[in-house]
Amino acid sequence: MVATDVDGTLIDHDERVTARTKAAVTALISDGVPFVLATGRPPRWIDPVVDGLGYAPLCVCGNGAVIYDSATDKVLASHTLDVSTLAWLADLAERVLPGCGLAAERVGATAHDAVTPQFVSSPEYEHAWLNPDDTAVARHEVIDAPAIKMLIRLPGANSGDMRALLAPFVDGRADITYSTDHGLIELSAPGVSKASGLAAVAQRLGVEHSGVVAFGDMPNDVPMLTMVGHGVAMANAHAEALAAADEITGPNSDDGVAQILERWWS
Repeated sequence: MVATDVDGTLIDHDERVTARTKAAVTALISDGVPFVLATGRPPRWIDPVVDGLGYAPLCVCGNGAVIYDSATDKVLASHTLDVSTLAWLADLAERVLPGCGLAAERVGATAHDAVTPQFVSSPEYEHAWLNPDDTAVARHEVIDAPAIKMLIRLPGANSGDMRALLAPFVDGRADITYSTDHGLIELSAPGVSKASGLAAVAQRLGVEHSGVVAFGDMPNDVPMLTMVGHGVAMANAHAEALAAADEITGPNSDDGVAQILERWWS
């Protein structure tokens, strides 16, 4: 099985699946090898990747909190932070990281479930992404429903420093990671990571962990890179991902994923 992160890994700096990468993925799928996306993205942000690949894979979304079948647009499983934990984390974050904004990512039965407000943020929350969801609500509304992850944003801060400050106080009530260095950390239910999500997919498909190749570039990829048989970090990867990997490939801007896949499938 091959599993790959999306941003900074599978797609280039223009957020496209290049022709070379698409061809490499198509070749391995044609050979009967399961191909899985493992991303911090929520299910509703998977469609452009599916369009670029020309293939709808199983997906580990939300840093492992969601298993999503993009072919049928169904959420197969999810793990959430409950309301009481969200409230506790919100108070803690605002005390330890003064000035931060809060957001919550939720999930419904499908990627575009209109019944479930899938992303909500406090007025203080400043988006770290281009073309963000425009969903500012009152602070209490951010934490009034279970969420697959809480996002804590502190503009101008370093994400690694934020994690280091908050982690000693969390005391196992959430897992903390980050996928950008730009003042954003992401909290999931205890034990939830890309590794746990990928393990669930591997079990579903009957694949041993030792038979998985995985690609990634950021700290949220580290658990996945260390659990698989062969973990590959991109040349553009964060130092933590580079240290965790068995091999380093080219950058995402130079089809680093394809460079490895072409060894076996071309």
